[in-house]
Amino acid sequence: MGYTLSMTTTTIKVSTEVRDRLKAQAAASHLTLGQHLERLAEAADRGLRFEALRQAIQATSDEAMAAYERETRAWTDADLGTDA
Repeated sequence: MGYTLSMTTTTIKVSTEVRDRLKAQAAASHLTLGQHLERLAEAADRGLRFEALRQAIQATSDEAMAAYERETRAWTDADLGTDA
């Protein structure tokens, strides 16, 4: 996230109520409205990525999940030669 002086801007149409809510949220976080909208967009993108991950995990076969769990245990149980 970050704005530069050369960034172009645009206008979006939202109701006055939505604009006021967004402005209040931004102000509460000491952000500009643009910075707040960018954070909201990033949060929505992150939510979509996590949903895709959840779906991929649910679609994973039992055999593949068992193999993953075995490999995970092998790594977490490995003696890496470091003193803890």
